Amino acid sequence: MSELGDFLKAKRAALTPHDVGLSGGDRLRRVPGLRREEVAMLADVGVDHYTRLEQGRTTGVSDAVLAAIGRALRLTDDEQAYLQALAKPPARPRFRSESRSTGLPGIDAATGALLDSLTTAPALVLGRRMDILAWNPLAAALFLDFARLPADQRNLVRLVFLDPHIRGLYAHWEAVAVDAVARLRMVAATYPHDKHLTALIGELSVHDDDFRRWWSSHTVKATDQGRKVFDHPVTGPLELDWQALRINARPDQTLVVYTAPLGSPADQALRFLRSWTSVSEPSTA
Repeated sequence: MSELGDFLKAKRAALTPHDVGLSGGDRLRRVPGLRREEVAMLADVGVDHYTRLEQGRTTGVSDAVLAAIGRALRLTDDEQAYLQALAKPPARPRFRSESRSTGLPGIDAATGALLDSLTTAPALVLGRRMDILAWNPLAAALFLDFARLPADQRNLVRLVFLDPHIRGLYAHWEAVAVDAVARLRMVAATYPHDKHLTALIGELSVHDDDFRRWWSSHTVKATDQGRKVFDHPVTGPLELDWQALRINARPDQTLVVYTAPLGSPADQALRFLRSWTSVSEPSTA
């Protein structure tokens, strides 16, 4: 079954007839969740049309039908966007702007200057796969000195799952990891032809049981802000807000900045971390 079929099947399995206002549908049900014909009825589309869509046997589907199926399955906005990307995948790109060896793009001079100017907040530039393309000294002090890693291992999701130091750095590691998987699944639907992304997903699926389990749940989310609690070996507990800001000149890149309210314990901890770190210059991939 295709990714689209797997996603639709997972979403209808997560709903009961009672959830969608169907009475008497729970009896004599061999498997949990909604049947295909129930989803088709709720979406007001033909059963055969929906079945072919779930089985990957249709080459075209309208936005209106996708929206109706999304409503029937009670999809979130992120899940609806994911459904749209799966049903209407983008064409394979004609041009390449990444390194053939690592698949990592560079950052432009303006982004580098912006990163240099952020001296009081940890900041990272991430690529679309959450590759760590550049960072400032305070980000190295918060996480680790990324320059010590091979370029193809500088990936935030990979580090969250496979690096013991990063894994132990998050006070609520499971929540961070689940969000990372959900975000990666959104990216995978948007860039289905990215062989480096496919390789990353394969590596994590092979080496981490948690990643494999959460990936199979088909949870999707595209968050651009939040709060993370770090258990830092130098400062102790450190609660920071983060924002992911799109870089207009490079739409596939985001600037992630971690901040704390002025005068708060976390702000004081960042000040101490800034004075503690011996890293004096920002580094790039």
